Amino acid sequence: MTQPTTITLNDGHTIPQLGFGVWRLPNEDTPAIIKAAVDAGYRHIDTAQGYDNEEGVGTGIGQLDIPRDELFITSKERTGDQGYESTLKSFDGTMKRLMLETLDLFLIHWPAPRHDRYVETWKAFVDLQKQGRVRSIGVSNFLPEHIERIIKETGVRPAVNQIELHPYYQQRETREWLKAHDIAVECYSPIGGEGAALLKNPVIQDIAGLSTALLHRW
Repeated sequence: MTQPTTITLNDGHTIPQLGFGVWRLPNEDTPAIIKAAVDAGYRHIDTAQGYDNEEGVGTGIGQLDIPRDELFITSKERTGDQGYESTLKSFDGTMKRLMLETLDLFLIHWPAPRHDRYVETWKAFVDLQKQGRVRSIGVSNFLPEHIERIIKETGVRPAVNQIELHPYYQQRETREWLKAHDIAVECYSPIGGEGAALLKNPVIQDIAGLSTALLHRW
């Protein structure tokens, strides 16, 4: 099997270009689905505290017959656990559920500016990275103004901003800003979110049909 294409982050670590998200998967189903995903070629598994299936992900990883260093595991912090000390505690819980010693990528799931705890949370993330407990740190659903603030107050850029991104929701200004600041864009809902709306678009269907025909000819 060919190795997955990777992208180099601004901290020097690499991330597989294609990831498998486990949102809405119940714990009991997650191990078998992770095995199927890895068998299909995925090496990046993306979960979150808010998905309530980190235990299933940990079990699934433990059952795989491939080296740990061939996998890339992401999780995200639940908004209710933001804050410096509570972040450290919540990270301990994530690692216990995932049954890992080191996490590849940890993200602040939402900025939640009304709570105004994302800067203190980011400081905890920076310390977790310094301790070697997580290789790369990033954010999710952050606007440029939120990222500018954490950089100003800590001096540390996120490696990743995971945002909703697809042809119906392109977020061009945010993408350009992230590119200018060397922060990788990681998209979720690439086929249009609920109901996979993109797959019903006639233009997308035509492109898919053409691509399939070219592959068969090749």
